[in-house]
Amino acid sequence: MAGVQAGTRLRWVDPERGFGPGEEPTTLLAMDSWLVDEGRVKALDAHAERFISACAALRAIPARRTTAFLGAAVERLPRQGRWFPRVELVLAGGVLCFQLWMRPAPPRGERVRLWTSPHPDRRIRPSVKGADLAHLTLLRQQALDAGADEALILAPDGRIREGSTTSLLWWRGDTLCAVPEGPDALASVTRALLLRAASDAGVDVALERPTPYELDGLEVWAVNALHGIRPVTAWTGLPAGVEAGASRRVEEWNRVLDETAAPVVADAGRGITP
Repeated sequence: MAGVQAGTRLRWVDPERGFGPGEEPTTLLAMDSWLVDEGRVKALDAHAERFISACAALRAIPARRTTAFLGAAVERLPRQGRWFPRVELVLAGGVLCFQLWMRPAPPRGERVRLWTSPHPDRRIRPSVKGADLAHLTLLRQQALDAGADEALILAPDGRIREGSTTSLLWWRGDTLCAVPEGPDALASVTRALLLRAASDAGVDVALERPTPYELDGLEVWAVNALHGIRPVTAWTGLPAGVEAGASRRVEEWNRVLDETAAPVVADAGRGITP
C-alpha cells in the first residue's frame, strides 16, 4: 500500500498510471466518505455501491470504471490511526475526474443539539451525497451560529427528513424508528446498519414520517459514518418547544455498530463489485 500524506488530494488517472496530484480548482459533483479506525471500516461495500450509483446517475459513468478507482483508493487507506477519507467525482477543466482526499478523522462526538432551519428543504438532489454540499455546509454553519451542532431538514409539510450531515432514528417504547428511504433523503449506510442489527436482534423496527413535535420526550439519535450514534440533547429553532428524551441506549448500540467493522486487507479494493 502506498502512503498518502494527511490532507492530500490525489487525482486518479487510470488503472495503469494510478494517482497524480489533484491541485487545480474543481467542481464537486458527488462524494462518499467513511471512517477508517485502526485499519477497520464499517460496510465499505455499501459506501462503494452508493458512490457507484451516484456517478452512474449523474454522468452515466460505467460502474466498472468507478469500481477500478475505488479499488485503487482502498489500497491506499492507512491501516493505523483514525482517518476519514473522501472519494470524489469532480469536474476539472471541463473533464470528469475521480479524486481521493485523505483526511484525519476528528474526535468522536458525544451529543447533537439540533437547530431547525426556518425554510423547508431547498436541496436539488438530496439522494446524491455531495450534490448539495455548499447548501448543506451553509445550513450547518447557521446551526453553529445558533449554538447548535447540526441543522434539521424538514419537508414543506413540517415532517422530518434528515440532518445536514446525519440521519435520525428514535425509540418509541421498545421500537426503533426511522424515516422511510426515498428520493428526498440520502440512503444512509449507518442508518441501514443499525436497522438491520436491530431487526437481527429481535427489536421491532418501524418507519414513520413524524414532525419534531411528535418526538417530544423520546430518545432520538443522530447517526453517521464519522461519529456513529450521538444522542440528540436539544431542539432549537422551532416555534414551540420540544424536549429531548433521556439517552439510555447509545453506549450499547454504539458497541453493536462498532462490531460491524471489518479489516481493510491489502487487496480489499478488488472485492468491491459493481
